[in-house]
Amino acid sequence: MEQNKKDLSVIDQDLPLKNRLPLALVEKIEGYPENKRRPVNKTVFKNEYFQLTYNTKNVSLAISSNGDLVYSAIPYDTGRNYIQRAAIQYLLHPGEIRQYIERHQSTLEKYLMLSIFQVTGHRVMEDSIEVNHAYQAILQNPLLEIQIAGRLMQHDETGPLSANLAGKFLFRDNVKTGIAGYISEYLTFVIQLTNSLPLMIDGKVVTLLDKQDSLLISNGLTSHSEIDSAVSLLPQEVQTGIKQGLVAAENIPMTNTQPLLRSKYGDELANVRKNYVAHSVAPAEAEKYFKNIHSIENQHLINVVSDIHTKDKNLPFVNRHFNILAGDISDSHAVDKEIEGLYVIGGHELVDVLPETTDHSDKQWDKWRPFFNYEWFTTLLQNPDEAWYRLPTGDHPFYEVVKTTLEPRFPKMKLLNNASLIYNNVRYIGLTIPVALTKRKQMQQRFILAALEKLLGEDTAIPTVIVSHAPLFNELSLLSESSSAYNKAYVCDEPKIEQLFQQYNIIGAIHGHHHIPASSRRFNKVQFAGKKIFVVCSIYSKVNTGFELMSLLNKQG
Repeated sequence: MEQNKKDLSVIDQDLPLKNRLPLALVEKIEGYPENKRRPVNKTVFKNEYFQLTYNTKNVSLAISSNGDLVYSAIPYDTGRNYIQRAAIQYLLHPGEIRQYIERHQSTLEKYLMLSIFQVTGHRVMEDSIEVNHAYQAILQNPLLEIQIAGRLMQHDETGPLSANLAGKFLFRDNVKTGIAGYISEYLTFVIQLTNSLPLMIDGKVVTLLDKQDSLLISNGLTSHSEIDSAVSLLPQEVQTGIKQGLVAAENIPMTNTQPLLRSKYGDELANVRKNYVAHSVAPAEAEKYFKNIHSIENQHLINVVSDIHTKDKNLPFVNRHFNILAGDISDSHAVDKEIEGLYVIGGHELVDVLPETTDHSDKQWDKWRPFFNYEWFTTLLQNPDEAWYRLPTGDHPFYEVVKTTLEPRFPKMKLLNNASLIYNNVRYIGLTIPVALTKRKQMQQRFILAALEKLLGEDTAIPTVIVSHAPLFNELSLLSESSSAYNKAYVCDEPKIEQLFQQYNIIGAIHGHHHIPASSRRFNKVQFAGKKIFVVCSIYSKVNTGFELMSLLNKQG
């Protein structure tokens, strides 16, 4: 079924636009005169507040709002992708969204209690009348219900929220944020869009479909989705806007719940942001106050997870099949005698393996004494955050000591310190890349080349997956170019590495390190060395205890 999908990433960019895009897209693009002077971002479809854009450079489709529509008046509100995802799921499965909220009732009551305190200064109990009324208000307002589902998704995936809880959870404060208006316009647009083009929308990603692509059709909103029952639950003005949107010309304004516009409230919004006093609490600090309602066990046959940073000496998930741990697993000398699979070294392992005693005369430090004269090691002991980018490249003897120290804690795991293993006819190469050494990129890429040349050997046919904590380079990273952590210079400029990818059957790469949230997807298909390979980045969260790699391996095969 995967072959049926129109894969925009493999379109030849040297061909004229009309020869390298499906006809449906070309006709839409040619209908907007402004596209003649836009070499990269081509408008495909738009209404008053949103548009679908085709990026000719990245060969991708994306939905964006215009500069006037405000998503949220709450400063630094990071929930947009989660709320959009919840909006799509509400259209597809309104009953399941309600059940998801009801399963989180204890968590939600905690948020409502804190919200009321932030607004009134009065402390109420979770079982109080005030909290109950606020909870019922959510269930009576579909646009707020969508928001709450999105906030709970964010809670599950990134940890507890703390900033401006009243605006996020209390109906009386939420109506001032403009988010309800944003959602109503977003729903109108995506329904318009999927009824005009063969697309699948999951709230973040837009995928062009073939008519037969039933697998993707089940993953998000398409023209085939049954949404009448969900739409009937929305406020009447939203229903009216959706119906008008389906029959109206593309640029006719919608008559939905009033959105928040910068042209009307820009100065006020700027002042709110300027005078904003952050009162966020680190999610790790707030975690103890919230109960996890999700199962810690998954049944993935090949389970990929990274960046757990567990602090209680135990892995917080259970999988009794094959696991790929892509580094930064523990900050507390964690032990798991039963977990099986492979493990590559990340940055935090370098500190986690060190003795807990600070008495360097203790015999526990004997194995580390050869490194005491290195400045990077001294810095690692004193301030790890200052040491990461001074670390030696991955062929240093230090990493072998790290490996042998970790092995007794995870006796059924294979620690791959620049080594490989074969599992179910797939070869996994584990490279020790704790961080991306952008200032010493050439040195690190020489190490990557030498390690791959040695480990790939003579077998060019066996499917091969490369696992490392930090990504090998930009082309094999899920980090967005818009991220502050993205370094545009960290590209692969070693042609011999590309030649290896061409010569061998390298089908994918796995990394962690950048803490990419679940709302940004766990994998992507990228073009490198003239072929398409998958990239996976799977951080741990309570709702996401790993990524099932088998689905990608089966498609690749």
